[in-house]
Amino acid sequence: MPVARAVVLAAPNSVETWDVDIYDPAPTGVLVRIVVGGVCGSDSHIVSGDAGEMPFPIILGHEGVGRIEKLGADITTDCAGAPVEVGDLVYWAPIALCHRCYSCTVLDNTPCENSQFFERADKPNWGSYADYAWLPPGMAFYRVPDHVEPEALAALGCALPTALRGFEQAGGIQCNQTVVVQGAGPVGLSAVLVASLSGAAEIIVIDASDTRLAIARSLGATATISLTGSSSEQRFNDIYGLTGPSGPDLVVEAAGVLDAFPEGVNLIGQHGRYVVLGLWGAMGESAIQPRLLTTKNAHIVGATFPKPKHYYGTVQLVARCQDTVPLSALVTHRFALEDASAALDAIRSGTVVKAVIDPAL
Repeated sequence: MPVARAVVLAAPNSVETWDVDIYDPAPTGVLVRIVVGGVCGSDSHIVSGDAGEMPFPIILGHEGVGRIEKLGADITTDCAGAPVEVGDLVYWAPIALCHRCYSCTVLDNTPCENSQFFERADKPNWGSYADYAWLPPGMAFYRVPDHVEPEALAALGCALPTALRGFEQAGGIQCNQTVVVQGAGPVGLSAVLVASLSGAAEIIVIDASDTRLAIARSLGATATISLTGSSSEQRFNDIYGLTGPSGPDLVVEAAGVLDAFPEGVNLIGQHGRYVVLGLWGAMGESAIQPRLLTTKNAHIVGATFPKPKHYYGTVQLVARCQDTVPLSALVTHRFALEDASAALDAIRSGTVVKAVIDPAL
């Protein structure tokens, strides 16, 4: 059996490059050659063990863009009905759903009771820090239009599907409403883009990085506030000075830092909403004033694990706006498979906007 390279997490903080078998696709599956694999902030939590115990050893990566190498015998279209053939660029939802549980069939929600996020590295695998990804039967994948640049799709990685799910979970944004985004990493920048395309009147972004704040403005932010040298009280006053006394309609937590949560609750406007997207890997507790939820008639929701339709929506959104929004430029660093540890270190340090693994390097 032929072999290829894959980046394997053998144990917490033990990242290795292995030779792994290349499997033919199942009759309703697909074999994909990876073009780029996005490096997500959650990957660093997985490597460190902060995200919990993994079924070691696993192939890292859940943000893959690649070209079809082989199609299963029974596959002629993608999961939205578009015809596909060998060589087509595709993007996939990297959660293996069972399609036969209460969450899948009744709630139509993700993740399901039997969701599989990783497979052991010695088995057919869909991890994207690799030369190839083996997409199992039932894993949603979508053809990428020919004019779309792989980097434009990888630039926001799983963050854009996450933002689409988060906005849906929070009830969406209407024209002329106001949005505050805590954090200008990929999730925060995705929230800015979605809010801008939705017609938000004010999009206010908070972050400590001047570089990230400048990128947020290029994606549609109308105002930015630096964490550096400002207090939560000053930020509150600045935000309410822009939104008016009723405050923001929607606050998006995309900082991934526990201290952001009580500040976000405080920022909620009258009858406002707060969606928590970035605290997936931030273990711990945070104190808030429950009275605020009552006096503001507030609505707080969490969102994670986008549905397949949010990955499809991401493809369509990127296809429409890549020529007018500088998405590809968000990929600031490329790393070879053998340099995956350096890529993860760069993500932890905050020195990159978006890093990708490029198997061609």
